[in-house]
Amino acid sequence: MRYRVRLLTTCLILASGFLSADARGSMPTSGGSKPKPLTAQETGFLNRRIEFHGVTYHFQVYLPEEFRRDDKKPWPIAIFLHGRGERGTEGMWQTQIGLPMALRDHPERWPFVIVLPQCPYPNFWTDPDMLTLAMAELDQEQDEFHTDPDRTYLTGLSMGGYGAWELAKLYPKRWAAIVIASGGIFWSYAPERWLESATLPNDYVRAVGHTPIWLFHGSDDPVVPPKESEMMFSAIKADGGHVKLWIYQGLQHDSWSRAFNEQELPHWLLTKRLNPPDPNQAAQANQPFAERVVIPMHPVAVKLTTAALDLLVGEYHDADGHLASTIYRQGDQLFERDPHGQVTALEAESPASFFYPLGGYWTRLLVERDTQGHVTGLIFRDDRHEERWERKKVTAVAAKKDASFKQ
Repeated sequence: MRYRVRLLTTCLILASGFLSADARGSMPTSGGSKPKPLTAQETGFLNRRIEFHGVTYHFQVYLPEEFRRDDKKPWPIAIFLHGRGERGTEGMWQTQIGLPMALRDHPERWPFVIVLPQCPYPNFWTDPDMLTLAMAELDQEQDEFHTDPDRTYLTGLSMGGYGAWELAKLYPKRWAAIVIASGGIFWSYAPERWLESATLPNDYVRAVGHTPIWLFHGSDDPVVPPKESEMMFSAIKADGGHVKLWIYQGLQHDSWSRAFNEQELPHWLLTKRLNPPDPNQAAQANQPFAERVVIPMHPVAVKLTTAALDLLVGEYHDADGHLASTIYRQGDQLFERDPHGQVTALEAESPASFFYPLGGYWTRLLVERDTQGHVTGLIFRDDRHEERWERKKVTAVAAKKDASFKQ
């Protein structure tokens, strides 16, 4: 009996917690009911709802930490359409990749209100009802947070890139700029669209006009061929539009992890407005612009002499004195061994910067030297943080042990 009472009490407490959390989010419907006002502390990813054709849909909205409802600041707003793998009805899976991941990694780069709809399975973003749903969610959040209509941006990846192209075509006057990663207009689930390849790109170009568009694609994408972005780039360029295309050499379908992590991207978006206040900016915005860039997977490796490599050989310790890395040379190749014995090759980007050819694009080992040019430490830096590792002189015993390891 006591167990049942405790169980019932626990369930009531949990239910109360869920109800309280639910009450904090707004419950807008197509009937126009007003959401409950937010407190100043309610920022980050927030649960939202909308009634559409008699069905409740769950989605997310992201508010920057500095957002305050009462300051009347007209924040820029973006809508992000997720890919095929994030479809569902719980309203949260779409926050796992792409732009939402960039928000978690670098919130300081993204001073935007961002609407994150979710497409339910088995629908696609290109379904007319799903496009209408996405726009209804954008309208709802734009009204609630009084965002800047001149700085409304459209983004999407993969299946969401297909959807973004449709929204660009259907609502061409709504967007200050558009960003699409691994997308196109020839849907993988509608191969018959390729029969219209001679005319279909121009249909989109005529609708989009001079809206600035930045396309990203992996050169080896087997899901959405890079040809799709290449075709749209060529069509927009030929029409005198504004388009950038970045091809990531060696990447397959996931170009979005790199794309939304590009530090330049949010700055580029914020320079685009539907109605620039400066006439010179408005005139410049209508000028033709086309940029196609192929970005290598890693920098071009620089060959250093074995003597230069030997200057880095040794043990490096973190701020607490723990072993963080051991650098050694075999022939003309430099290696790093971590405290767990994992060995990774290093390549020189310059005498002062090394990268991991099998590792992340953003990760570097930067060499720290004193005024006499002696190596005193390494700075481990990726796109999120950095650590300093101090060099420790290798004793004769350690050098002998390391030599035996390399053999």
